[in-house]
Amino acid sequence: MDEIVSKARDLALSVLKDETRYDGTPFMGHVDGVARIVEDEIALPSSCVAAVYLHEATRKHKDLDISGFPHDVLVMTDGLNKISSIRLKDTQLQAEKYKKLIVQYSTDPRVAVIKIGDRLEVMRSLAIFPKSLREQKILETLMLYIPLAHQLGLYNIKRELEDIYFRYADPEQYRAITNKLKATERDRERLMMEFIEPLKQKLSDAGIKYKLKIRTKTAYSIYRKMQVQKVPFEGVYDVFAIRFIIDCDQDPKLEKELCWKVYSYVTEEYEADTKRLRDWLTTPRPNGYESLHITVKNARGAYVEVQIRTKRMDYEAENGNAAHWAYKGIQHEASTDRWLESVRYALEHPADTKPEDLPQPPKNEIFVYTPNGDLRILAAGSSVLDFAFNIHTNIGSHCTGGKINGKAVPIREKLQTGDTVEILMGKNQSPKREWLNWVVTGKARTKIKQELDSAERKASADGREILARKFKNWKIDWSDAWQMEYMKAHKYSNVINFMADISRGVVDVNDIKAFIQHKQEAVATHTDHGEIPEVDHNLNYAAGSDEILVINARNVKGLEYKLAKCCNPVFGDDVFGFVTRTEGIKIHRMSCPNAAQLMEKYPYRIQKVVWQEGSGNSGDFQVSLNITADKEQSVIADVMSVINRFKTSLRSFNVNENDRNGSYEISVRLLVPSNLELDKVISQLGMLKHVQKVKRL
Repeated sequence: MDEIVSKARDLALSVLKDETRYDGTPFMGHVDGVARIVEDEIALPSSCVAAVYLHEATRKHKDLDISGFPHDVLVMTDGLNKISSIRLKDTQLQAEKYKKLIVQYSTDPRVAVIKIGDRLEVMRSLAIFPKSLREQKILETLMLYIPLAHQLGLYNIKRELEDIYFRYADPEQYRAITNKLKATERDRERLMMEFIEPLKQKLSDAGIKYKLKIRTKTAYSIYRKMQVQKVPFEGVYDVFAIRFIIDCDQDPKLEKELCWKVYSYVTEEYEADTKRLRDWLTTPRPNGYESLHITVKNARGAYVEVQIRTKRMDYEAENGNAAHWAYKGIQHEASTDRWLESVRYALEHPADTKPEDLPQPPKNEIFVYTPNGDLRILAAGSSVLDFAFNIHTNIGSHCTGGKINGKAVPIREKLQTGDTVEILMGKNQSPKREWLNWVVTGKARTKIKQELDSAERKASADGREILARKFKNWKIDWSDAWQMEYMKAHKYSNVINFMADISRGVVDVNDIKAFIQHKQEAVATHTDHGEIPEVDHNLNYAAGSDEILVINARNVKGLEYKLAKCCNPVFGDDVFGFVTRTEGIKIHRMSCPNAAQLMEKYPYRIQKVVWQEGSGNSGDFQVSLNITADKEQSVIADVMSVINRFKTSLRSFNVNENDRNGSYEISVRLLVPSNLELDKVISQLGMLKHVQKVKRL
């Protein structure tokens, strides 16, 4: 180990020996890992490796004395410390803005290359990070570090970063593509052998020394092709390239001459697609990349991408700009200056690269920040209101607006990736129904609905209290039947909304009072002056007498008597008859909610009733049950199973979620032959594990 590197490592070890990573391993493992990447994979000099150690040491211990190290090491250390202080939100997840910050914070362009090496080690160790931090690292890598590695010509590192990103971002697709690559590996090797066979003799006669290499696209690159071209894996014809690596002296003129000679042999043997020719020999890329690329079609009609370059060009392409001066140990000052110039150019100018060559962020997501720099991932199209509910329900419920990058905006303002969002709140603010039109995230919609439902239920409770107090003062009885009639007349389908409108003053309780009084007057008129219609004397009843009406279930649908819908009596129930003016006798259960009122006000119209023996075997009686159960998927199947075990016929089955209580409200309508069978059903339902309550309506 170089003396300067050894000295820097010893210093770092002395101050970091007690530091650990997320998995409990020594933090020095990360530092050593970055140093190895910088030295072995990027081929930077020992001064850069020393800067890695000093950066980690001084970042945690700012007062550490490192004045004894060379000036260029101190400059790089300072630059690394400053770059590490860049907050993610400062970049707005824009690679160009990040590059500008790097240039601003460091005068030595090698700092950017070291930072790429640091990120590579982090991504290789991604599994040790907690989920939230892991997601942030993945996003940073996609948006900032992969584009930077591409522009600096660190293609090997770029490809590895892409694959690690892909493995964590979409593991299912990653596994599918990598498995297909493994399965087709032998096919690619056979194709390479078939490809070179007709060219062997020509290349040998020309005295060209070379080796062939298969360069397979990364899983992420193949996935991008599949998405852009809308084709399956098999439809990506340039999954791999055959690369000629020519072994010759490092003479620029000779190197280009040999590359073009190999090109001519390949295009003589195979049909070339000249539109896909990429000549980076005549005009190398700004980062120094040199190569010839051409796509040809073989005898089978398959397209093959062919890359032609020399050994020196391949080394530089694989190892990045640093290879310009590190190749074969060459460390001339002029070469170093050219390399530094190329890195500086890449940092300060947009890359000579098509946008489609760079990774793209997910189109269905946006990435925004809190004022503290915390990253939040939201669905594309999210508004300030979505962001507020993403932070906390209470913040969302009281949101009055926001500030995007310091500019005041309304709550429905749409957000863009990179925005920094501050939420403005008001203590008197509460969710409105129109808010549902301004949000796209499931969390925001659910929370708004819950808050609206909670407010509606509170208003409903207030409305009930107001109505009960008024009726008590007026000495008025209010039956469920009359309430339903009033609600139907005023187009209310929900009791909660009806009572809430009473609380809000939308419904005037004096109108309800007038409605009840009108009903009572109508009943009194029918009682005092109306005629009770004659009925079949075979039914043997006499209103108000001791005679008993015997009813037969087979005659339930007859005109002479009907089963009251307010309580739905069932054969075997304790019942009574009520003589009406126009509908004959209505049969009510003794437990009917209207029973007390009818018996108190109209005792002379009450008829004693018994069921005819055996009538339960021939009639079907409708009954409604309300079941309250825990919010467990299995409970629905369990309820259905109980119902199917008995002599019942299911007419309707509705399930509503009560988010306030975290329960299911299940409404069941059945046809049953008798209350004996009904009692069995109710008893068995009540014994189910997740059922809280069973109520007959």
